[in-house]
Order: sequence, then C-alpha cells, then structure tokens
Amino acid sequence: MSQPIETITSTSNTLVKTLKSLERKKGRQETGLFLAEGARLVEQGLERGWQAETLMIAATMADRPHLAALAARAEASGARVALAAENLMSRITHKDNAQSVIAAFRQKSTPLEALAAPGSGIWIALYEVRDPGNLGTILRTADCAGARGVILLETCCDPYSFEAVRASMGSIFDMPFAQASFAAFQAWRTENTLSLTAASVNGTVRHDKAAYGARSAIIMGNEQAGLPAEIEAQCDTLALIPMRGGADSLNLAQATAIMTYEAWRQGDFR
Repeated sequence: MSQPIETITSTSNTLVKTLKSLERKKGRQETGLFLAEGARLVEQGLERGWQAETLMIAATMADRPHLAALAARAEASGARVALAAENLMSRITHKDNAQSVIAAFRQKSTPLEALAAPGSGIWIALYEVRDPGNLGTILRTADCAGARGVILLETCCDPYSFEAVRASMGSIFDMPFAQASFAAFQAWRTENTLSLTAASVNGTVRHDKAAYGARSAIIMGNEQAGLPAEIEAQCDTLALIPMRGGADSLNLAQATAIMTYEAWRQGDFR
C-alpha cells in the first residue's frame, strides 16, 4: 500500500467493538450501518455508490494487489481503512473461516413511492417474513428476474442482518426495497395499477395458469402462517403451486422464485 494504514490487534479496540455490534439489530439501528464480507461483495457495494464507513482487511492479505486497490478505492470514497489480525476478523463475523475483507456500509432508506415505475414489471411483496436467509435469497431472485422492487410488509426481519446480506450475494446493493404497512402498500399498488397475486394453499388457480398481468405485484406470506385471510381477500388472484409427495410446503424463497419466474415468463422474459 502506498501509505501506512493503522493495524488493529486488540479485541478491545473501539472499531472492533463497533463492527462486532453490527451482528445485532440494536447495533445496526444505533449506528445506521451494516456489515458486508468478502472482496467481491464490498467492491460491488462501492461500485453501486453505497457509502462504506469502514474497510477492514486481514493484515496477512494486505499486500495482495486487488486488496490494495480495493483499500485505495474505499479510502478515496471516504472510508476508514484498517488492517486487522486474522483472529479479529473471525471475532467480528463469528466465523472460524472469515474472509479477508469486511466493510461497514451506511444503510439506505427507500420510500415506497420511489419504487413506482412506468411500463410493465414485477414487484414482490413479503408479509412478515422472519428468516433472513429467505429474505436475502428473495432479494437475489428478484434481482435475477429483473423485478422493479421488493416491499417488506408490516414486521419483517432485518434486510441488513449479516445473514440476509450474505444470502443476497450482492443483490442487497442492486435491488431496491422499501418497508411499509399493508394498508400503505394497497393504496400504493392501486394508485400504480398493479394486479396482486398471492401464493396460497387456498389458491383457486394453478400458479402457471394465473394471469399476472403486465404490471404485477406478487405477495408472499410468513414462513409458518402464510397470509391472513383478510389480506388474501384483497388479492386479485390466489395461486396454488402444485406439490406431490410427503412435503406439505415449499421453502418461502423457493416458492417466491417459482411465482416470480412464472410472472416473468408470461412477459416473455422481458
């Protein structure tokens, strides 16, 4: 590296304590930060214009050209760059095999209105999703399918949790998402003329026979309870994903992918 960068060796260091606190929702709420791990993920965040507050690199890897270049880029964007002993990286991420790069990024707040867009498209609404792995995977699926946005309804798990960010594989930086009450979402989707299709065990039409429409919102329910009856009653279509065998349900992220790709297929993958 072209200039000396601080090296941290103590677990009692203030920066280490701050980064460790981001594992907990309270720490993320108090600081407005979240953790991203791995050079590819951190680089993607910087490329998409997200503000990195801190970049920490394993001291044993600091001389690798691509990491030195990443450090220079982060520092130029205003991030604090530090080197750390390998055991500190593991303590921060609570993983024995922590990657060589960790960054704390500033969270973004997107209003529901900002997800409105002209033309055809797919929006995904998630009602009280509890599993951060599911949420991160759904953000990734939405990104792959070119969805216009994801709306987190009522009380969902934190999209900025370490598990959700990791499961998103970088889509946290690409896929716009907003949080809203169901009532606010209903008013918004009506104003923007979006049809509303739910995946439901009470479905009256097979998911691949449902007419999603050119402007389609797909709503998925809680992992255990699904959607409340009063919400299903406000949907245009209840779609049933066929299943056979011993399992009585699909994983939420899998079911969302099936619904989303069917809606995309009906639009000829455009």
